[in-house]
Amino acid sequence: MTLPKGLYTAKQVKEGEAAAAEKSGFSLYELMEQAGAATYSVLKCSYPNAQHISVLCGAGNNGGDGFVVARLAKQDGLSVDLILTVEEARLQGDAKRAMQAWRDMGEAIQPISKMSSALQRADVIVDGILGTGLSGQVRAHISQLIDEINGSDKPVVAIDVPSGLCADTGTELGNSICANHTVTFIALKRGLVTGNARNCVGKLHFSGLNVEEEFSSLFPSNIALLSLDELVSSIPRRRATAHKGNHGRLLCIGGNQGYSGAIRLCSYSAARIGAGLVSCFSHPASTMAIQVACPEVMSTLWQGDFDALTSKLATQNAVAFGPGLGTDAWAQSLFCAVQASSLPKVVDADGLNLLAQKPNNDARRIITPHPAEAARLLHCSTAEVEADRYLAVQKLQRKYGGVVVLKGAGTLVFDGQHCSVCISGNPGMATGGMGDVLTGIIGGLLAQGLNTSEAARLGVQIHSQAADVIAAREGVIGLLASDVIPEARRLLNFPH
Repeated sequence: MTLPKGLYTAKQVKEGEAAAAEKSGFSLYELMEQAGAATYSVLKCSYPNAQHISVLCGAGNNGGDGFVVARLAKQDGLSVDLILTVEEARLQGDAKRAMQAWRDMGEAIQPISKMSSALQRADVIVDGILGTGLSGQVRAHISQLIDEINGSDKPVVAIDVPSGLCADTGTELGNSICANHTVTFIALKRGLVTGNARNCVGKLHFSGLNVEEEFSSLFPSNIALLSLDELVSSIPRRRATAHKGNHGRLLCIGGNQGYSGAIRLCSYSAARIGAGLVSCFSHPASTMAIQVACPEVMSTLWQGDFDALTSKLATQNAVAFGPGLGTDAWAQSLFCAVQASSLPKVVDADGLNLLAQKPNNDARRIITPHPAEAARLLHCSTAEVEADRYLAVQKLQRKYGGVVVLKGAGTLVFDGQHCSVCISGNPGMATGGMGDVLTGIIGGLLAQGLNTSEAARLGVQIHSQAADVIAAREGVIGLLASDVIPEARRLLNFPH
């Protein structure tokens, strides 16, 4: 099941599925049958030795899908416990029809009081309790069920969305099922790919139920998954007669006293991603370390000579600003000079902290905050940022202009019109220096002539995908930021 590119809200899918089904010649009940079949197919492929499953069904269409899964499993010879988490009278429409089909087989429906013993017998649990329509917090008695399922140490296959997870934002509405697999339908819900969803969804599967093409044609999306294959085409071809000046000049600024490593990672990343000439302005105490670590980078100490800085900026194609910068008077002087420049720029780390103190709008700037930095830029809490990352990235872009990269699990890139989501990346990236490498990669792409939106999207994708290649080969523990640099270079040259 290949994931589609477009992302949608739960409301968009709910409003569009009937129109797409009608255009395709399917009834909504036929879509329910297909959804149950797709879920059971994932279950069988993922757990071929499972003999006993427990299916938990709620009142909505997710519960109806669960009845279909239970019926197919029973027909396939599996032992099935079906637990209904609500009163039977609450089931209506297609969900009620699916329940009746289960009863017509002579099968029983068990109450919640039987759930504990059913979970103990289960090889796999199927979650069909709550669907995409959940908006408020999970009620206390359902929350207890979720806790018991999560504590059972049994694999879980979630139908459409893990119960308790917001399908629009990726936040837990109180608490959520932590699934091993989630099978979603018709269109990809945007909350399944960012934020805390990465802890809850497990492996994400998609089935369009044979209406996905009709749906996407009727309802185009302005939110999409990033794809390296599509993005690398924005890199200019290199002529046989090219010289270093043809491939861009980037000035990296940062590296205050004691922080030479950050600007070194940034400038080295830019050079490895293809910038023709990379220069670095740093604190006098950091210059020697950068020269020794990366002789290809032209490292210059800066002690407040604005004429030298202005002259240097006049020869550059782009600026990478902030890694290891600090917030002292030395850093603030550089901040003021760079913000006055019309060059395309990428700003990270302490550059963002200074920007939070002196906000301004710059259409030619990329900012790359993690959630805590985003909170400072928006003068709110980190929890508020993470509660709705899509809203947060929009607010950041409206306030600061240009392109915003909101880092984290499921990094978002928003240029004011289109939002992109990176589903690559892994926990091994939670180490010092990763942001500095990303800044250098994006800066190097800007220097080569990519516009701010192209550079941000390609930079984010290649950075995360490179980390995934390393993690698949060597594991996530001990992954260093510097490990990503050569792998990112290889991916840029050989994306396939």
